[in-house]
Amino acid sequence: MTSIHTHIAILLDRSGSMELLRDDIIGGFNAFVAQQRAVPGEATLTLVQFDSQQPYEVLHRFAPLAEVQLLTRDSYVPRAATPLLDAMGQAIIDLQHDLGAIPTARRPAHVIVVIITDGRENASIEFSKGQVARLVAQTQAAGWEYVFLSADMGAIDDALAVGVRAEASLAFRRDATGTMLAYQSLSDNIAAQRAGRRRDLSFSDEDRAQQR
Repeated sequence: MTSIHTHIAILLDRSGSMELLRDDIIGGFNAFVAQQRAVPGEATLTLVQFDSQQPYEVLHRFAPLAEVQLLTRDSYVPRAATPLLDAMGQAIIDLQHDLGAIPTARRPAHVIVVIITDGRENASIEFSKGQVARLVAQTQAAGWEYVFLSADMGAIDDALAVGVRAEASLAFRRDATGTMLAYQSLSDNIAAQRAGRRRDLSFSDEDRAQQR
């Protein structure tokens, strides 16, 4: 197993309430990709958008960062409701399958699952909270890390209920500054871990203070 390959899976809420943050979400994601491209070492990215019209749309699957297409207003169009549990459950199962198909010596040393939303679960029909909690616990035991960014404190409660660590959850202000700072904190933390400067992806007191 190589110590320099990191896989980052991002689940991006595309529900209608994200329209207010549309340009900020697009800009934050594109800045995140640009920063990660500059970090030495191998990294791949999976990007999934979710809403109740299309609960699981894969835009990138294990794509090298250099090949990731940036988001635009054409590729990110908020609509409908928030099937958060369905997106998480399907993403974990898909990622387990994809990783299992990679020869052991070539599998990423670090697997990071990032969920970005602005609201609570309200539309899932395939996965229950208990099912997702079991999948999160199983994969955390295998070394996966989960990071949760939300503009709604209730959604943070949902994340904690399925096993996401409180230290790796960040509530951000529902405005341009809050969104961009959340992306920056996320990107800085992942870049530092990829460079060997930190062991986990807990947010700092400074990260949280910026959002107040």
